[in-house]
Amino acid sequence: MPDMDFPCVSNGPHPSGDSHHQEETTSGQQQATINRPPSCRSGDTTEEDESNSKHERSWRYIVRNFTPAWFSVNMGTGITSVLLNQLPYNGKWLYYISIVIFALNVLLFGIFLTISILRYLLYPKIFYAMITHPAQSLFLGTLPMGFATIINMFCFVCVPAWGDWAAYFAWGMWIADAVVSFLTCYCVPFVIMTRSSTIDLQAMGAAWLLPIVACVVAAATGGIVAEILPNPQYALGTIIVSYIMWGVGVPLALMIIVIYLMRLMLYKLPPKALIVSTFLPLGPLGQGGFGIQKLGAAAQKVFPLTGTLRAGTGDTLYDIGFLLGLILWAFGTLWLFFAICAIVRVRKFPFNLGWWAFTFPLGVFTTCTIQLGKSMPSKFFRVLGTILSVCVLLFWIMVSILTLKGVFNRSLFVAPCLKDLREIERRKLEAKREKN
Repeated sequence: MPDMDFPCVSNGPHPSGDSHHQEETTSGQQQATINRPPSCRSGDTTEEDESNSKHERSWRYIVRNFTPAWFSVNMGTGITSVLLNQLPYNGKWLYYISIVIFALNVLLFGIFLTISILRYLLYPKIFYAMITHPAQSLFLGTLPMGFATIINMFCFVCVPAWGDWAAYFAWGMWIADAVVSFLTCYCVPFVIMTRSSTIDLQAMGAAWLLPIVACVVAAATGGIVAEILPNPQYALGTIIVSYIMWGVGVPLALMIIVIYLMRLMLYKLPPKALIVSTFLPLGPLGQGGFGIQKLGAAAQKVFPLTGTLRAGTGDTLYDIGFLLGLILWAFGTLWLFFAICAIVRVRKFPFNLGWWAFTFPLGVFTTCTIQLGKSMPSKFFRVLGTILSVCVLLFWIMVSILTLKGVFNRSLFVAPCLKDLREIERRKLEAKREKN
């Protein structure tokens, strides 16, 4: 396990781009905010009148500082339950453990969603500040991705036990998830394009992938849902929409990965507080590879029932899905190597919510590995998938414990967009005074 500092500290990027010997500077903090996890800004207060400790202990403090990045906890918890449920070498006891973690994930998602709704109902101005913030808006993609892991486990566990009505319920959840994923993928990048201030390439980070990967995750979930739908026509529509989402998300994610590689080549590794984000490119590659395989398997089953295209088209899509899945998996091994080497080189780095990047990106890469083992079939991929699943489980336990510590000492409840909101309100007040 890597060494760590706790609680979270802010590390701004060094002008030279080398993060390994850099010192924390005030001037670097503002630029690093572009791709720092929202929970990792120290020194931001939440209100001008909340300097007293009594207010900071209140539930309103938590609600006001509850950022979208918290849904990354659902992503990591959800993918852990999926892996334990789908292990190549499984047992009944692992199946029951996966159900327990699945139930925990549903509970956490309900709590996080309730707090988020309260946040924007009680403090409506925060929503605009969050949606226009260059870092926090990126984490909006974690909400549909976290929900997608719940849909996956619902299909694996609840549908076989509860029957057709559960399959249609899962389909309804997937439709809602797909809509939110589309909105996130289309709108958040455009907000970044139209923001008033410019962004330097050095400040660009792998978190730019988050709103885009939402479409890739929803596409993979669509492949799972299509296989369990009783109505072939509904399943066909789900497959077509999922292919569209895959076509939107994967190419765009590859473009972002190219830009991110250029940033790494020119400015070296990210600062220590962001070093875990080097795992994020595994997300679209692993989930893209898994998703295209599941869509091919679903097409192989559904297309003959609906008479879609020519005879044998489903088999062709299955073969294409395997080849594309293998190619994306191979590309993912390169980024896995980069990420591991970056962690080993830095060795000591502070804890923040970004540490959940240890779990979900590696987890979806593992699902792609397991699916390749099923498709070929291959003992190599089955064994490797099992080993990676154990690693994800250990990471999940470690990060969960550290997150609980951060919850109890309130170090993770920090919302950088509130500082921007206060600045906007201050400027409005000054403008009003000048008019008077």
